[in-house]
Amino acid sequence: MIAARSSWRIILAALLAAFALAVPSLARAEPLTIRIGFASIGVDNRPFAGGDTLAVAHAEGYVQRALQADPDVKVEWYFFKGAGPAVNEAIANGQLDFALQGDLPSIIGRASGLKTKILAATGAHAPTYLAVAEGSSIKGVKDLRGRKVSIFRGTNNHLAVVKILAANGLTERDLQVLNMDTATTNAALASRDIEAAFGNFPLISLAEQKKAAIVYSTKGDDRGLERQCALLVTEAFERAHPDLVAKVVKALVEAARWSSDETNRDALIAVWAKSGTPASVFRYDLADQDLRYRNAPIVDPFFVEQYRVQAKQAKAFGLIRRDVDVTGWFEPRYVDQAVRELGLERYWERFGPDGKPLGS
Repeated sequence: MIAARSSWRIILAALLAAFALAVPSLARAEPLTIRIGFASIGVDNRPFAGGDTLAVAHAEGYVQRALQADPDVKVEWYFFKGAGPAVNEAIANGQLDFALQGDLPSIIGRASGLKTKILAATGAHAPTYLAVAEGSSIKGVKDLRGRKVSIFRGTNNHLAVVKILAANGLTERDLQVLNMDTATTNAALASRDIEAAFGNFPLISLAEQKKAAIVYSTKGDDRGLERQCALLVTEAFERAHPDLVAKVVKALVEAARWSSDETNRDALIAVWAKSGTPASVFRYDLADQDLRYRNAPIVDPFFVEQYRVQAKQAKAFGLIRRDVDVTGWFEPRYVDQAVRELGLERYWERFGPDGKPLGS
């Protein structure tokens, strides 16, 4: 009886194995969804962003095309009105695999224990603006002492503002700071409920409507005052799917190459304008900046040094409570591989820790 049962088990196992071979779809892996988040959202909650190369990779389908050979892989894009802090929360809750994130939110996330890797730059040299109410007597940063000023805390504008103030002999304590998001800032500045605001391209739109005036920009100032943004990936996703990480990063590099071509300047602005922000705003934002400089995806010594310095500054300025070590945080092998495969080794200029071109 025991022998008979064993024989039936052997036969049943053989039948199941043969059935699995005959119907391979039963053994196919579960579909995988790559979740990519933006620390921004378009006007009226449009699912588009502007001002960086990941926005181009999204709007023009670079990432989707890179994954065409992977039918079981799809991509979902998420846009966060709450900017960097909301993206950090989504990463902490396991809701994102990749994210476009500014320097300070990334540093705050690392200080809080988020396990991420910085893969590539997506806005390594972005400017910050100071706008004031129309007709204001404020002519520059030094005039802000004692004034009511909006700063969107926790965003990469925040750390840039702290550095700008320090360069002008001021701290946040010298101002009457109000923590406001972009929409609230624009409304308050237009109604003169505040006297000034720091921010990026949405302030340009307000100035074009004659509801504010821009009196300062970091363009042409110290490189160290620029804002940095990067593409992040969670450590768990990078360990599990390095092949997919390579494809996403290569798609970003292809988008960055297109976005860095001066012949595409108008087309680039049109893509960013899908976010609902007027093309004239992006034209102003890109003025006096070389596209190769603005849109370089490479992780060079300057980029790494900015995060190292800013991590220290964030602690010194009380924006985080603990030291943040950036050692091991950057994973440039994917972007370097993509640059080599696309023959772009000499396309983007690399800068040293001091902001000077390497080899100069």
